[in-house]
Order: sequence, then structure tokens, then C-alpha cells
Amino acid sequence: MRFATVFLMMVLALPVFAVQPDEILTDPAMEARARDISADLRCLVCQNQSIDDSDAPLARDLRVLVRERLLAGDTNDETVAYIVDRYGDYVLLKPPFNAETLLLWAAPLGALIIGGAIVAVFMRRRSSEPVAVAQALTSEEQARLKDLMQGDGS
Repeated sequence: MRFATVFLMMVLALPVFAVQPDEILTDPAMEARARDISADLRCLVCQNQSIDDSDAPLARDLRVLVRERLLAGDTNDETVAYIVDRYGDYVLLKPPFNAETLLLWAAPLGALIIGGAIVAVFMRRRSSEPVAVAQALTSEEQARLKDLMQGDGS
């Protein structure tokens, strides 16, 4: 019983592909080419999945389009170029570095720099606060604080 449960869990943990049986090409080499291409294409609905992993209707349309282009005699590069011409660089899971995608590539670095600056300002302000608070105490408050810290809080 335990073996069956572990086996079932392992099978369910395998990657799930949304490619439907009616989409699969009869030629295994052509199907492998289609899978290679579609693994690099983003589902425009899900945005963080390849079209092979998505079961969205638009992803299905893109998978069918890839297979149609391959059956029409296009090379892998021509097929990708056709889809990019139609949907833009955003359809690629790994977009090229160019003027149109500069913001996409620079945004993580910019966020890191801005985040680092915020942390530095916060840490600088925090390190100066205890000194300012201690100076703001009256001599009576400082004496009471000293008594409390020594455990003589009567």
C-alpha cells in the first residue's frame, strides 16, 4: 500500500504537459522540433509558463500554429520569427537584449539598486536613533533607566 502511494505521488509530481493528443504530429522528429520551439514560447495568458505547460486556449492556438508552420516547411528559426512578428518579443520566454526590451532587462538591476539604497538609508537612520533618544532623556529619566537596567526597579 505504501509503495503504491509513493509511486502515485512520484507520477503526479512529474511535469504535466498540456499538449492534447490531437495536436501531436505523427512524425516523431517533427514533434520533437515542435516541442523544442514551444518550450521557449511564453503563454500570453499565463505569462510564466511555456505554451507546452499551459492549457489556456491561446496556448493551444500557438502550439497548433507552430506545428502548422513546421508542416509548411519552415525551419525552427522561421517558425519562431513568424510568431514573434505576430505577437512581439514578449512571446519569448527569453527575450533578446535590444532597445525594446532594455527596461525588461534593466528592471531587476534597478530594483536591486533602489532596494539597497532604501536599506542603507533605513540602517543609517536606525543606527543614529539610540544616540538621539539617550540625549533626549532628562537626568531624572536617565537615573530611572539606569535603576531599571540594574534590576533595582523599586
